[in-house]
Amino acid sequence: MAMIGKIRRMYLRDRRSVREIARLTSLARNTVRKWLRTPLQEEPKYRRRPLRTKLTPFQQIVKQALKADAHRPKRDRRTARMLYAELKAVGYDGGYSRLTDFIRAWRQAEGQAVATSAFVPLAFELGEAFQFDWSEEGLVVGGIYYKAQVAHLKLCASRAFWMVAYPSQGHEMLFDAHTRSFTGLGGIARRGIYDNMKTAVDKVKKGKGRVVNSRFAAPCAHYLF
Repeated sequence: MAMIGKIRRMYLRDRRSVREIARLTSLARNTVRKWLRTPLQEEPKYRRRPLRTKLTPFQQIVKQALKADAHRPKRDRRTARMLYAELKAVGYDGGYSRLTDFIRAWRQAEGQAVATSAFVPLAFELGEAFQFDWSEEGLVVGGIYYKAQVAHLKLCASRAFWMVAYPSQGHEMLFDAHTRSFTGLGGIARRGIYDNMKTAVDKVKKGKGRVVNSRFAAPCAHYLF
């Protein structure tokens, strides 16, 4: 569902062509067209057999090289061409594109956890991002004390915000809070910033790796953030 959301944002929001999306995502153009036509219900599931390629015996060597380079300054890291030359010296006779595809996939997955530097931007462009979080507040209604869960959605640039109170933090309340906040603020920022709330994140991995809840990923794809 996360990839479907990415494709929809690139096509509907960024106005990229199917050919360009296929090039940037390494997906077939027919797959991109199919996902753009598919209703947002659930993510398609594929069963792929692991294929053994000429690079398979050398994957561990490449991983060790990439992990070592991740801790070095960018100017000292080996390029894909340099790694390709090193592999050929130890017997690799496969293609260069096979290696670059593996490097790209590693950096998008394991490589994010190995990265040693990070920063949080203190300045945002208008419409760039919003922050979402919950708080627990006490209310007295008719002389009876209640605990309410309050959804907060705040625009990072202008600091304009919208709050809605609910009895709990379930998915129905989460989705309703987003819909009401977007309507009240009059638009939708390009991305959202969240903590690891259970209704949005199923599993926290190392570094920035997250397994996003499929029900939460659906409205992200619908609203294109």
